[in-house]
Amino acid sequence: MEGQKYSYIIEEDREGMRLDRFLAGELTEQSRSYIQKLIREGRVQINGKPAKASVRIREEDQVDIIIPPLKELEVLPEEMPLDILYEDEDVILINKPKDLVVHPCPGRYSGTLVNGLLWHCRDQLSGINGVLRPGIVHRIDKDTTGVLVVCKNDLAHRSLAEQLKEHSITRRYEAIVYNNMTEEEGTVDKPIARSSADRKKMAVVPDRGKRAVTHYRVLDHLNRSYNYIECRLETGRTHQIRVHMASIGHPLLGDTTYGPKKDAFHLEGQCLHARVLGFVHPRTGDYMEFEAPLPDYFSDLLGKLSS
Repeated sequence: MEGQKYSYIIEEDREGMRLDRFLAGELTEQSRSYIQKLIREGRVQINGKPAKASVRIREEDQVDIIIPPLKELEVLPEEMPLDILYEDEDVILINKPKDLVVHPCPGRYSGTLVNGLLWHCRDQLSGINGVLRPGIVHRIDKDTTGVLVVCKNDLAHRSLAEQLKEHSITRRYEAIVYNNMTEEEGTVDKPIARSSADRKKMAVVPDRGKRAVTHYRVLDHLNRSYNYIECRLETGRTHQIRVHMASIGHPLLGDTTYGPKKDAFHLEGQCLHARVLGFVHPRTGDYMEFEAPLPDYFSDLLGKLSS
């Protein structure tokens, strides 16, 4: 069968789970109904044999799933306003607003940044990540705002991907966190992996996590119930800043996944902004740095909390 194959060896803490539930936890960008469809099509096997969605997995089972390639027509260009910080023949820098998903996934093929980029760039996007993520070399969460680089050709994509791998890209975020910090700066060096308790969340997992390093410093203590901070990423794991700050007692304001379930400001998402992105230009070799201004909701919050 054509498509991208994913393989998993079942660990002890996953034993007894339904197959479809396990895969939905691992492949968080796919809906459970879509995974069940793939199972019905025979694209999922346990120990080399087709399996049903309801089967209970066992420790040491090998689960294989093949995600079929998407057709061109499944992701269509859409005209939408884009806040473009910079653009040339190789890259385009976007200031992403809150509540905008970066790329489509099964069940959601419209209204994403990729749809807008396809309209703006026409056929000038890198094809390395396929139809679903053309030009996308990194991403930020739906509710995170700020600067994002998109590659317009494969030369740029390979260069930026290598810089990300080498941790040489400058990435500075700003956030508002709960609780006053007694130290003006610090570093969180804790490995991150998918949570065994909730597969849709990430967690600090010392024994099987990938190394993750976040450097932070206080920009303003505000009213000392909240702090305004800058975070510099040395690595780039999923939800890294959110998980790391929560692990030291300073979850992000508005982050109901890793922090308090309610916030007094009803933010509908974490207060996190990708402020600065810097990299070596793939064609010229010059270092370039871009900055996205704080969104209005963030600036308004700073005003309220510092008064």
